[in-house]
Amino acid sequence: MTAFAGVRAVLFDLDGTLVDSAPDLAGAANAMRLGRQLAPLPLEHYRAHSGSGARGMLGVAFGVAPGDECYEVLRQEFFSHYQDRLLQHTRPFDGVERLLEVLVASGVFWGVVTNKGQRFTLPLTMALPLFAGAATVISGDTTPHSKPHPAPLLEAARRIGISPAECLYVGDDLRDIQAGRAAGMRTVAAMYGYLGPGADVSSWGADKLIETPVGLLKWLGLP
Repeated sequence: MTAFAGVRAVLFDLDGTLVDSAPDLAGAANAMRLGRQLAPLPLEHYRAHSGSGARGMLGVAFGVAPGDECYEVLRQEFFSHYQDRLLQHTRPFDGVERLLEVLVASGVFWGVVTNKGQRFTLPLTMALPLFAGAATVISGDTTPHSKPHPAPLLEAARRIGISPAECLYVGDDLRDIQAGRAAGMRTVAAMYGYLGPGADVSSWGADKLIETPVGLLKWLGLP
């Protein structure tokens, strides 16, 4: 029996798994720094934190965290800057388009489950032709809970019309693997993604680690 046996749908995280949005997320944070006469920071300062969205970018750019007095004001400012540059440099990772083409050709549904808010997810996925074939797109505010809660993944399976056990979830953050396991899905950790600073991916409990998007095809035994 291959890993592909029983898999009717592959669900993906968005940022750091299907698309590299770090340049635009970092650009929004640097725009805020420039507005305060501060020098921009190199992209590599931001990259590992990109999976955390505004929280990660503001932590790097200004050393603030949720709960700090100024955090919410800065967060809304960040969202405004990010919305203005949502697709300036964001692109699919190399190999993603081939991966999705093979899944579709093999009769496998695919979809997106992200913690990114709908105000950003929908414009991004509607603008990139890559996402025209998605069976479902679940944003961070589609359900009352976001990952690591399993609710968004369960909602994706419900919308596709298959059981969670027939789904595979691919992501680049611990919360992705936690959500997938809690939903009763097999899980894959995308080692090419953002991962988070100091991440020990081997301890996440994923069923498979992949170094490239097409590595998923090899594991599933697909061409």
